[in-house]
Amino acid sequence: MPVKNAAIYLRDCIDSIRNQHFTNWELIAVNDHSGDDSAEILDHYARQDQRIKKINNQGKGIIQALRLAYKNSTGEFVTRMDADDRMPVNKLGLLHETLTKYGPGNLATGKVKYFSAQALGDGYQKYQDWLNTLCDHDNHYRHIYKECVIPSPCWLVYRKDLDLCGAFNANRYPEDYDLCFRFYQLGLKVRSNDQTLHLWRDHPKRTSRNDPNYADVHFFDLKLDYFVALDYRPKYPLVLWGTGKKGKEIARKLKKRNVFFHWMTDNPKKIGHNIYDSLIVSTADLPALKRPQVIIAVAAPQARQQIQQQLEKMNLELGKGYFFFC
Repeated sequence: MPVKNAAIYLRDCIDSIRNQHFTNWELIAVNDHSGDDSAEILDHYARQDQRIKKINNQGKGIIQALRLAYKNSTGEFVTRMDADDRMPVNKLGLLHETLTKYGPGNLATGKVKYFSAQALGDGYQKYQDWLNTLCDHDNHYRHIYKECVIPSPCWLVYRKDLDLCGAFNANRYPEDYDLCFRFYQLGLKVRSNDQTLHLWRDHPKRTSRNDPNYADVHFFDLKLDYFVALDYRPKYPLVLWGTGKKGKEIARKLKKRNVFFHWMTDNPKKIGHNIYDSLIVSTADLPALKRPQVIIAVAAPQARQQIQQQLEKMNLELGKGYFFFC
């Protein structure tokens, strides 16, 4: 568990870990140069409970903290916790039960719930509901290019599987999404519990809100690098659907990678125009392409639903023939 200036929430977090019904755990908490009382709070709990170990980060940042924590851990099963969140009392037990039921080569997760002292933003509520819907069907990887499909503090894996996918060795942000892609790359099967297993606290100082490492530009770079490495089929036509802000960003990055694509839209005002030296053509031309792969860069939910219906009529499959990138 990386800890950075989390004193206001830290006791609540650690108490929720100590209250777990499953008691055979260790907590490796890495203080990442906190300027508040976090270090003192960790020292207090480490004196009270031998299962808790506090280490000071010799490097800087979440990745270095995770790496140090993992190096000092001993368990056969590994998960990550965030210092401002809470665990329901049955979290570790149910994750362990789910994972051991299926064995190595699998990843256990569960549903999540955001909570906040302020009004919860609509975006967080939608992300929560979307993640929980994925758990109902265990079809996480089909949607992996849209958002991070495995919540960073709500998974459990065998240590040997985490080692096989590189654990926390990568120096890339957003680190949780990068690890999610490496779970996918390794082929770990997602096994979901239908209960809420993590309580995700939203607050104004949350890292994902403020750290530039979590800006959209890093997400698109990450998505495209893994797409080109794992799912792109160079022998067949690649189509970019959408000419808005996100579509343009993806187009720039595909060109930078020297990946050729057909740029399409159903917006009559854009058809026939050139953007970045690419001719924008109508999506009506899509059926003429043989076995296309389609990157969808359209954000409006109703439009995405209509696009999905249209592509499925062409016998294209989500996660193979078409991919939502936003």
